[in-house]
Amino acid sequence: MLDITLEESIKLFQERNGIKNDGVIGKDFINEMNTSISERLETLLINIERCKWLPNETNREHIIVNIPEFTLTAFNKEDIIFKCKVVVGKSTNKTMIFKGDLKYIVFNPYWNVPESIIQKEILPKIQKNPNYLVQNNMEWNGGKIRQKPGEGNALGHIKFVLPNAYNIYLHDTPSKTLFDEEKRTFSHGCIRISEPLKLAKYLLENDSTWHSDRINQAMYGDVEQYVKLKKNIPVYIFYFTAFVDEKGMLNFRKDVYNRDVI
Repeated sequence: MLDITLEESIKLFQERNGIKNDGVIGKDFINEMNTSISERLETLLINIERCKWLPNETNREHIIVNIPEFTLTAFNKEDIIFKCKVVVGKSTNKTMIFKGDLKYIVFNPYWNVPESIIQKEILPKIQKNPNYLVQNNMEWNGGKIRQKPGEGNALGHIKFVLPNAYNIYLHDTPSKTLFDEEKRTFSHGCIRISEPLKLAKYLLENDSTWHSDRINQAMYGDVEQYVKLKKNIPVYIFYFTAFVDEKGMLNFRKDVYNRDVI
């Protein structure tokens, strides 16, 4: 009984610190255990200050993405509807902190490749392999490069548009295995969603014309399709390395962008 209790305690500690909760005392577990009280207090003070950014959206639907937690949470007023894993930007392509209004869903989107990626990644690959665009379902379009809709598209089957100055959006991805990683900093800045179908249903639940079958058909159709939401949904991209979860438990996460440094 003592062993079972100890294992459960280890798993709870792992869960609260963003470590794989396998009940095994490993290197990450020991590192978190050895974090000093003064470091924890400093982290708490920094994040208490960040609480000033929290939204006052308790009377409507809204979405929160916490970058260090690698998690998206969808709310209906104060109730959590669902949570899912996300992939955020690399340390060299940090996902920005901002608030945007989600206005559109794009089923089967084209991926309009950003100029920076064209210059740094795509053109060198074309020089080495002249068939690179064809092999990756890409094409030139008005002097730019875009990837056609379909399997293998970098945006997957759904894109969620919240117009902003940073050109950041939420989207599906064909790289599903990355959601199994603990530290999920792999994107160029946009936010990849592990459960895009669930998010689409959440956004369209008050639109009777968009039932589950129609959403599935649109996702796996042949053409790009824009859908304007009947009402905009606020999306908050936050950066909390300490927070209290829905169970009332204090959580800590790694400072993946070194933004706690003061």
